[in-house]
Amino acid sequence: MLVKVFAKLIAITLGAVLFAAGLELFLVPNQIIDGGVVGISIMISHIFNIQLGILLIVFNIPFLLIGYKQIGKWFSFFTLYAIIIGSLFTHLLHPIHAITSDPMLATVFGGILVGIGVGLVIRNGGSLDGTEITAIMLTKRIPFSVGEVVMFFNIFIMGSAGFVFGWNQAMYSLIAYFIAFKTIDITIEGLDQMRQATIISDFSDEIGDAISKELGRGVTFFSGEGGFSGDHKKIIYCIITRLEESSLTNLVERIDPHAFVSVTHVEEVKGGQFKKKHSHA
Repeated sequence: MLVKVFAKLIAITLGAVLFAAGLELFLVPNQIIDGGVVGISIMISHIFNIQLGILLIVFNIPFLLIGYKQIGKWFSFFTLYAIIIGSLFTHLLHPIHAITSDPMLATVFGGILVGIGVGLVIRNGGSLDGTEITAIMLTKRIPFSVGEVVMFFNIFIMGSAGFVFGWNQAMYSLIAYFIAFKTIDITIEGLDQMRQATIISDFSDEIGDAISKELGRGVTFFSGEGGFSGDHKKIIYCIITRLEESSLTNLVERIDPHAFVSVTHVEEVKGGQFKKKHSHA
């Protein structure tokens, strides 16, 4: 248990440092903001000339304390740790000059660094922004999802940036937010995102054998019955990576062009024997 917690703290530390670097070396010097509490903190820091690191703690901690019961002990601990480390490094990196004054370069690289940083923190059980905590609490009282509440907050914050920094910077901020958002997804899920494939065919045995030999993936067969025809079918179920999806569909098309294939996203895969089985010629 202690080893796992220590490993998570190392990953969260790295994430918080990358997050701070993205802000202080790219976004903030070019008057480009991120979403959520961070965006509000950047604007107030600019208007009142207050250290960003201080504001990140001041604005995030109350949300953390209020939402402690809803989000749990470990999530609160990891979030508090991430916020403290992120705030500390924004303070330490503040005196360093921006790496670039080109707003588009700052937008892209700042967004990527912030996205990787936030993604590492979320992947290891924490958060860097009180907006998500607020959204979790609000969704218990209003008919909106966490994602919808966060999106509403960010639309308001990005719009406010137009009045503080100008509309060009607000538009750059939207691009940076989108880049960070997509990078967070990639960091959390990995490049080899999992896919769940369900295949119904009259040639299930041949397809299952080909998946095992050509893709090195294990398959599971289920018995099914056609709702209209009443025919008994052998249904194939397997887990593949995103990069193997095209190979799988081509393989099935080759054996049975009329097969039914459904491929859906999988959040996480645990247990079983998912590792590839390497066949020998």
